Amino acid sequence: MSADPVGLSRDLLRAVKLGEPTTDLERALRDLDAGVLDAATTDDAAALAFWLNVYNAVTQLELARNPDRYDKHRFFRREVVPVAGRRLRLDDVEHGILRRSYHRWGLGYVPWPTRSAFVRRMQPSERDPRIHFALNCGAASCPPIAAYTAGSIDEELDLATASYLGSEVAYDPATETVTVPRTLLWFRGDFGGKRGILELLREFDCIPPDATPSLAYDEYDWTLDRGNFGEGSEA
Repeated sequence: MSADPVGLSRDLLRAVKLGEPTTDLERALRDLDAGVLDAATTDDAAALAFWLNVYNAVTQLELARNPDRYDKHRFFRREVVPVAGRRLRLDDVEHGILRRSYHRWGLGYVPWPTRSAFVRRMQPSERDPRIHFALNCGAASCPPIAAYTAGSIDEELDLATASYLGSEVAYDPATETVTVPRTLLWFRGDFGGKRGILELLREFDCIPPDATPSLAYDEYDWTLDRGNFGEGSEA
């Protein structure tokens, strides 16, 4: 068991994937010294890797233990994430920490006030929209789960983004329309609006460099889909 918080988060995610016992790892996550966690996640790369791994691991554990609780609202508001002597909600991790306190509703433009000093302290210095291609909430439309590392997080998030967009984006040059995952609508502000979304699509070769198509948004499939680990995932 790793003493490093990011390593611990990867160990937990790996155990979840392999169906190994997680009790000791969950206890270690719960009992993490807050000062150690603060020091380890001061760097944005470490913070992103730690919280992505924790979110995905805990979500899978909860879905395995309580699949009947799964819905697209209340499931994410339960205090099920044990970290450093606290119990957080999955919403706290995604919208409070990783999205830097922006509301889950509001298309990525509406701040989400939080009274938790811990959540504010854990936030990376800026919103990275690529997290939306790394977080798996258990729905069929979610991206596959992978393990993230502090040392290679940028490359890993690029890979996750390229893979998800490559499988979910459809460009029709005849109508100059590109159909994209609904996530890009729900969190439009995270991506920098339409201009930012088009720049992202160009960057990952989903549309031609000079194209400015209209955006259409796919429906989101909330069907429960547990255990969607990506092929070759080191988790």
